[in-house]
Amino acid sequence: MKKYSSKRSIQILAHLFQQYGISDIIISPGSRNAPLAIHFSEVDKFNCYSIVDERSAAFVGIGMAKSEKKPVAITCTSGSAAANYYPAVTEAFYQNVPLLILTADRPTDFVDIFDGQTIRQKDIFHQHSYGDFQLLEDSNENAEDTNFEIIKKAIELCFEKQGPVHINIPLEEPLYDLVSELPNFPTVEKTIRKKEYEIPSHLVVEWNTSQRIMILVGTRDNSPELENQLLQLVKNHSVVVLSEANSNLYNEKFFKHIDRYIFNFSIEDYKTYAPDLLITIGQNVVSKKVKQFLRSARPKKHWHLDEIWQPDTYFALTDKIETKPEAFFSKLFNFINLEPSAYYNLWDVLRNKKDSKHLLFLNKVEFSDFYFFNKVSQSVPENYNIHFSNSSAIRYAQLFDFGKRRIYCNRGTSGIDGSTSTAMGFAIKNSNPTLLVTGDLSFFYDINGLWNQYIPPFVRIIIFNNGEGNIFKIIPGPGNANPNTLDEFIATKHHKSAEYLTKHFGFSYVKVEDEPTLDRVLENFFKPDIKPKILEVNTQGKNNADILKSYFEFIKSS
Repeated sequence: MKKYSSKRSIQILAHLFQQYGISDIIISPGSRNAPLAIHFSEVDKFNCYSIVDERSAAFVGIGMAKSEKKPVAITCTSGSAAANYYPAVTEAFYQNVPLLILTADRPTDFVDIFDGQTIRQKDIFHQHSYGDFQLLEDSNENAEDTNFEIIKKAIELCFEKQGPVHINIPLEEPLYDLVSELPNFPTVEKTIRKKEYEIPSHLVVEWNTSQRIMILVGTRDNSPELENQLLQLVKNHSVVVLSEANSNLYNEKFFKHIDRYIFNFSIEDYKTYAPDLLITIGQNVVSKKVKQFLRSARPKKHWHLDEIWQPDTYFALTDKIETKPEAFFSKLFNFINLEPSAYYNLWDVLRNKKDSKHLLFLNKVEFSDFYFFNKVSQSVPENYNIHFSNSSAIRYAQLFDFGKRRIYCNRGTSGIDGSTSTAMGFAIKNSNPTLLVTGDLSFFYDINGLWNQYIPPFVRIIIFNNGEGNIFKIIPGPGNANPNTLDEFIATKHHKSAEYLTKHFGFSYVKVEDEPTLDRVLENFFKPDIKPKILEVNTQGKNNADILKSYFEFIKSS
């Protein structure tokens, strides 16, 4: 016979989750949240996952929510456990990933009296959540009706904002009292709001009078509808569409290797290639160069299309268009002219020249991180989802063509702290196999991402181990530091290998250190196996930063 928590607040929570179709619950161990663990694991409609490390668990939740495209709940015990969620909460906030954060707490009058595992949990995520709610303890008058409305509001806000929402749950002892039957709670009347958008007339005028229209697409999931709309805009060369690997757009007319094209832009080039109308879509862009370009170019008009965020990234924002890009363009097409533009041809000539230089460089590059990324881009099966860690990995990815594979990276805050955990969460909930391409520091920093019993055997991880945070030898600035300071405190030079760690967590492992071995191993690496696999590509001792710099020097030469 099934046994459920006797806590009425938890019963209501589970009931409303079922009403709204929320089924995935990530549980980190503890006693104060035991009522949640007991209850959710006993209800058949929930998929419960035990992830020990709260920091990892929250990033696993991000990966699941990205894969499922719906809210995922994470729950932990009281005290510092909740604080360990914070890195992932910030990521979910800036990337608009729907997380429902359920933190169990001591009763409210236990705060600040030095009771064990008790901190100020109420509103702990206030700066980086879309809503902060605290339930009443069951013993409070009107607790049932009040908690019902609080939880309903929190869930609907999570759906509406597509971001993190926090519910703090004070729980009185006893925690382990159980019941065998549940009450009949009322069916919910859902009130999730949808916004209607009408295009202001001045936007139509601005479009039809602009000679140089650029659309820049940042981080976002693939949308066949948006892709087709943008294709309609570029097929007769009306606009220039700049995209990145993690923009998940796939057409040869889109300009998808931004840094390859604009790396050596001068002030004069800024003027030559600048748009007069800039339209931005999606979240963070990886390319620092395109930010420098557009901030210097200062387009006369800048529209940003997003339901939630309206950032003035390029210091030129003139219109905040608070709707989905697909809805906007579907209406815009009724009013605009699509005439061929010399602006597209200007960019196309630049692209052809730079792409030719890129191919020439590939013919002579030696074994290195750069060589590795080129080989991987040609080797990944088409049905794989690819996750890149931050810093060097996602920057290298921008320089190569990964075809029509879905590409993901935590660019909300651009931290290295949860790349592995996010990829594993995504893999757990996706029917297609997942590849994580990660740098060594990102991998070692998130080792607990592998402490996860649900990782499917078709997961693949490739670590390019250059023995340091090589990004700090690529970007300008850190090179001015004393070499010893740079190696020890900034780049964090090391000689670690992932071999024993990966075997400890039950992965197959292979290591390569040269071109012939890499070519041979990649042929078999993606074949089915009974275990997930890790490939460690050791490029320690190679001049990775210098090779990348020489690539850009070669690209900009006439």
